[in-house]
Amino acid sequence: MKNIFVLGSDEFNLSLMKTLVSAKDYCFHVLFDYDEVKMGGGRPVPSLYEEGLEKLKSFQGRVDAIVGYWDFPVSTLLPLFRRSFDLPSPSFEALLKCEHKYWSRLEQRRVIPEFIPDFCAVDPFCDHPGQQISIPFPYWLKPVKAASSQLGFMVRNESELHAAIEEIRQKIAGFADPFNYLMQFAELPSEVKTVDGNYCIAESIISNGQQCTLEGYVYHGRCCVYGTVDSIREGEHNSSFSRYQYPSMLPLHIRQKMIAVTERFLQHIGYDNGPFNIEFYWDSEADRIWLLEVNARISKSHCPLFHYVDGMSHHQVMLDLALGKEPDFPHRQGPYRYAAKFMWRIHSDAFVVKVPSEQQIQAAIREFPGCEIKLHVHEGMRLSDLINQDSYSYEIAEVFIGGNSEHELLEKYHNVKQALGLELSPLLDGMSCDKREGKSDGSCRAVST
Repeated sequence: MKNIFVLGSDEFNLSLMKTLVSAKDYCFHVLFDYDEVKMGGGRPVPSLYEEGLEKLKSFQGRVDAIVGYWDFPVSTLLPLFRRSFDLPSPSFEALLKCEHKYWSRLEQRRVIPEFIPDFCAVDPFCDHPGQQISIPFPYWLKPVKAASSQLGFMVRNESELHAAIEEIRQKIAGFADPFNYLMQFAELPSEVKTVDGNYCIAESIISNGQQCTLEGYVYHGRCCVYGTVDSIREGEHNSSFSRYQYPSMLPLHIRQKMIAVTERFLQHIGYDNGPFNIEFYWDSEADRIWLLEVNARISKSHCPLFHYVDGMSHHQVMLDLALGKEPDFPHRQGPYRYAAKFMWRIHSDAFVVKVPSEQQIQAAIREFPGCEIKLHVHEGMRLSDLINQDSYSYEIAEVFIGGNSEHELLEKYHNVKQALGLELSPLLDGMSCDKREGKSDGSCRAVST
């Protein structure tokens, strides 16, 4: 049996891993659960690192692999834990060249300059932050390290810049302090040393097109992409994820071009023996692709999609690489032709009046085969009580659905929402559940306040 430690284990993903055929050979151990590692509500990162090492070193047996599928701080801690046990892993520096947004753009500019936006570093705490920005309005402003689009703002004028800077100043420490703690374990070039977690990056707009994510890995220097997932967005600035849909509908030659760009960059930074997902935009009118960002992990959001379509969750890819094995991932062996993860979003604050019971959720799953539901809210809370949200919406649930056409996916999702009977009460009389979009789809009923 292989002893596999899961950093940030949660019931949903652990259950998916246990369904893998190879799981009969694995003994999973929890190296902190999700509540302990999540940003904004978990343990301090120094505690995770120091206590995590102590737990691993005191284990009475062989540590065969250490894995995780969450963003920061999980993804950032993994190579540090693994190198203490001489386990297969990308180097810590290669990972930071993906995760540190400014450092990543500097490295991208060296090898793939034609596929990245204009950018510059911004110190939000200086007296006049706008004077550092060499990019004309509009642009995106975001921390050099964050997750789930938190503290990312579309800036169109001086007023929006001022508002964004104020919010960033108030909240950036939640990411900056733990990120700066971990950066001490890396050898940083001089141009990056001063741009720590308290900095932001401004980037010109590249989001005029279709977004997708390539899921892949590098094993002993060979880059392999095994799936492309479309990312459909919504909201005031088209910045909030609406759903991830697999397989991608982008033209084959565009996906091949994205793969070539990916290989060039990962080879340049020396990324090896690890999974990745890399996000691109394709502007069909200009016939141009843009690299958005690189994540040094699998996307947990895509795991059920691969299970539905290919017949196996790509947790298997993560596990194989962590054990030093080359992945052998299936293709189109699942029960459905298409799959999607829908992010049920609300674009204004509200009270949660009623949520479905566990019995109602299970009844919906039985009524609509190929469906999984993860609810993020409970009765009596405000949506603004949710943590780790993007700057323009609240994600109240995740709904995973398999089907044999895009139409079937969308129809199932609509019917599932109706069946759940979730009720919200807007904070202002007469305000729809979807204030920013100015409409309500009827799937959440607004009751008078």
